[in-house]
Amino acid sequence: MKKAASGATGTPDADGPSRRIDARIEELGDWRGETLATVRALIREAIPDVVEEWKWRGVPVWYRDGMICTGETYRSHVKLTFAKGAELDDPSGLFNAGLEGRVRRAIDIHEGDAIDGDALKALVLAAATANASPAGRRREKRT
Repeated sequence: MKKAASGATGTPDADGPSRRIDARIEELGDWRGETLATVRALIREAIPDVVEEWKWRGVPVWYRDGMICTGETYRSHVKLTFAKGAELDDPSGLFNAGLEGRVRRAIDIHEGDAIDGDALKALVLAAATANASPAGRRREKRT
């Protein structure tokens, strides 16, 4: 399992990743911040011990036994990119971006889009389960 960085979920570090994500949500102050807060809450519901990190100059990243997904914000949408999304079953059809990619898949959420919370939690849990599988652990060691 990936070791939690200082400030990861549950660690009271004022400059840690979870605090930076809180600040980013507040800074956005619009539907994008609300959407990021909603998907973050759903990720935490699906995996209560998820590790949050802050990478690449301002991108929230969620881990459990490897990277699950990132939460990028753009002017027109919030993008959840699943690191190994191409390996995941998506029976609800949440993936709507990066479908031609060989590894990643993404969900672009635009203003006014409804979020299927149950389907997103199932996808997050499937990503964590894939990370914990023997094949997932082998791939993680190579990267």
